[in-house]
Amino acid sequence: MANPVILGSKIRMKRSALEEVNSKLEDAKKREEEVLKAIDDIENEEDLAPVEKEVEEIQAELEAKTKEKTELEKEIEELEATLEAANEKEPTNVENEGDERNMVDKKEMREGIKGYVRSKGATRDGFTSVEGGALIPEELLTPVKAPEDEIDLTKFVNVTKVNSGSGKYPVIKKSNSKMVAVAELEKNPELAKPNISQVAYDIETYRGYIPVSQEVIDDANYDVVGMIADEIKNQELNTKNCAIAAALKTATAKDVTGVDGLKAVLNVELKKVYAAKFILSASLFNELDTTKDLNGRYLLQDDITVESGKKLFGKEVVVLDDDMIGTDSGDLVGFIGDPKAFATVFDRKSASVKWVDNDVYGQLLAGFVRFDAEVTDTDAGFYVTYTPESPAGA
Repeated sequence: MANPVILGSKIRMKRSALEEVNSKLEDAKKREEEVLKAIDDIENEEDLAPVEKEVEEIQAELEAKTKEKTELEKEIEELEATLEAANEKEPTNVENEGDERNMVDKKEMREGIKGYVRSKGATRDGFTSVEGGALIPEELLTPVKAPEDEIDLTKFVNVTKVNSGSGKYPVIKKSNSKMVAVAELEKNPELAKPNISQVAYDIETYRGYIPVSQEVIDDANYDVVGMIADEIKNQELNTKNCAIAAALKTATAKDVTGVDGLKAVLNVELKKVYAAKFILSASLFNELDTTKDLNGRYLLQDDITVESGKKLFGKEVVVLDDDMIGTDSGDLVGFIGDPKAFATVFDRKSASVKWVDNDVYGQLLAGFVRFDAEVTDTDAGFYVTYTPESPAGA
């Protein structure tokens, strides 16, 4: 059996070490904040390089100290659990009675809530009601994460890592050029010269933070910080998706009528060298999903191998919200073409940081992402506006 006195000494030592680590973490976070603020005053890339290096060094220090802090907190938690178990080997009757009373109270509250639901509000025994509505005890509630848009458009476009804030990206357009058949030992004929264009990119920085009070972190029985960190990552995803969708909307505009109009773009307008996809608004997807051919079969085919579960004319269908790929709700619009050839995301850097703010007694969770989305091959797709075909005789 572990000695409570020894355990208490170990816990005090670990807590002292944790305070020292927290102090170093706060110092590093303040230094990082000062350096990040200094970035706004930098006007050229040469001056930015040493500052970025300093930020990376500070972030490496933060990562190491955060890991050390997590390990110390885990060790303290384990020691406290061991100490608590040692102290509870001979619990008093009062403590036992308190635990039993708490369990009975919770059971009564649960049964009271069930009775309220079953009776459609007629019975309110065993729990509090406010102005005719049920007040559910907080200890019975657990957080539920709302559904999120998990579509990641970076999967469908070209993504290139870059090391500078701006530059030019050479792009060779796909062509139908061919080699020439020649007899043995004859001089090599000159091939068609490739069409190389220079696409300029200019990195934008997107950043922000979400403050969380220490009271919420301490009192919640779930991982508040983790949930907010997930929200920051989701906002980063939404930011990139909107930038990519904006690039797709600049494709050559085409007004199409009916299914035959879509087929004409895919079969005639778009070169066969491109790997075509349909990136459609939800309204256009719904319009096509409820359309049948002359034999009464639905136009869209089921295919579990693609994310949306649907294919159109044998090509993958990606569905976006109306206001992302379009402008307003109900827009029948979409991109038809090869998004990987059409657009490129120039990815500079992204990171999430967390630091303590003693002024508000809380934590600030921040994220920043630096990227640019540019069109790299204008021939690789079309932005269509769809008009349903009028019924015969209309």
